Amino acid sequence: MGTQLFVGGHVHSSTTPDSTAIAVTDGVVAWVGSDHVGHALHPTAQVEDLDGAFVAPAFVDSHVHLTSTGLSLGGLDLSDATSREDCLARLRRHAADVPRGDLIWGLGWDDSAWADHGSPTTDEVDAIVGDRPVYLARIDEHSAVASSALRVIAGHAAEAAGFDPQQPLTAEAHHLVRGAARGLLSSTQRKQAQIRALDEAAAHGVVSVHENGGPDISGLNDFASIADLDHPVGVRRYWGQAAATADDARNLIAATGADGLAGDLFIDGAIGSHTAWLCHPYSDDPENTGVTYLDEDTVLAHLRACTEAGIQAGFHLIGDGATACVVRAFTTLVAEFGSAAVARCGHRIEHAEMVDAAAAQVLAGAGVTASMQPVFDALWGGPGQLYEQRLGLGRGTSLNNFAALARAGVTLAFSSDAPVTSIDPWQQIRAAVHHHNADSAVSPRAAFAACTRGGWRASGVVDSALGTLSPGAPADFAIWRADSLVTAGSSDRVQRWSTDPRARVPALPDVSPGVELPTCLRTVRGGEVIYSGPSA
Repeated sequence: MGTQLFVGGHVHSSTTPDSTAIAVTDGVVAWVGSDHVGHALHPTAQVEDLDGAFVAPAFVDSHVHLTSTGLSLGGLDLSDATSREDCLARLRRHAADVPRGDLIWGLGWDDSAWADHGSPTTDEVDAIVGDRPVYLARIDEHSAVASSALRVIAGHAAEAAGFDPQQPLTAEAHHLVRGAARGLLSSTQRKQAQIRALDEAAAHGVVSVHENGGPDISGLNDFASIADLDHPVGVRRYWGQAAATADDARNLIAATGADGLAGDLFIDGAIGSHTAWLCHPYSDDPENTGVTYLDEDTVLAHLRACTEAGIQAGFHLIGDGATACVVRAFTTLVAEFGSAAVARCGHRIEHAEMVDAAAAQVLAGAGVTASMQPVFDALWGGPGQLYEQRLGLGRGTSLNNFAALARAGVTLAFSSDAPVTSIDPWQQIRAAVHHHNADSAVSPRAAFAACTRGGWRASGVVDSALGTLSPGAPADFAIWRADSLVTAGSSDRVQRWSTDPRARVPALPDVSPGVELPTCLRTVRGGEVIYSGPSA
């Protein structure tokens, strides 16, 4: 392959913060520094002028659902529907272009943003589609509108918890209709959706994603099919099914081919669907504290089994009730095994939206990584938005406290939870830096690290070179067109590090609200180009 020398840019390297050039040999970063030294050290290299572009370590998205993301990108995306009527009108237009016998899979509607907060009913959907199977997932994918035809295919949904004849289905009833909808997808449709999602990741500077599968979210056939994909974006696969013993854990890994028994192993649901497990009732549903899918004994048994087997474990948890359950389990686990043995497994939690300072200390002591989604706050954390609607002002402003987790020593890995939010790490960085609650925000540098090094750490890999552009690191990077590079803290009130260039802190693109985010020109994995964009 020889050596490639890129000059005339801005190279984000903590070892050489003012670098303008980078050399790559055989898929590895060989050197970073200044242009003239690069030319002198690599006289026979293939030289490319970056023309002022920004070069940074490639991103990792630590929580995605590839099939549903691809279906959203290529099908009925309802994320910008403005009302129930608008949602139904979009369904009507889309249905006109779908062959009569095919499943209609739509997702992304968010009734919390609509004036009447009213979701489509079964009768309203049936009036449009007749006897066709229709699955319309809410934006959090923990509830869905289902046509009568799909409800029939799902079999016993009417007998399951979370069933309603007209309103969106939640809990087990939702899992049943989602499984029925998945079963109507052909292998070709599934593969096309997965490839479409991975192409989208590469186009945003992402070289690795973590598929969060499980019996209720994706199904084993879908999960297994991802292993057979031929795509340059790497996929680490987590299977969300509880193990009772170490042998159970090993057998599940063998049966599924999973990289870990973590990801979407549901302890609870989601705040928007009123299924997150809360210690105190929802403000807008005073008789409801959410759904509990796993009890504390099952959570502890799973952690114990995976720790004994040396397998990475983890859970989906959103509500403070689910957090308390996990914290008690980790407290017992550390007492049994010792913190070093537990931390060695690299256990992880997904979402972690309601974690207080005391819980964060326990998680840090267990070496847990928190895979979190900053865009959740951007969507739902503002005044009058979803969190405040569901939880009231006090609780609603305390969610997604990235700063408290970071202060406690919990490793942060930022992700999209695609298709819930789009695969765009710069949006995640902007949302984390400009949190609605300034006390919960982190610096651009910390947010960038959570999208790069944090993502690799979430995979259970401890390697200081991963997610960096330092000599000896894999040549996984992206080239960006960025209007301005700055060195700044997370807010005007607190400077997290010096803004003086002499501090030798590598600059990052400006992610202030209203500023155009960087455009990906090229994504490189192991020295090979996997995406070329505009003017690349």
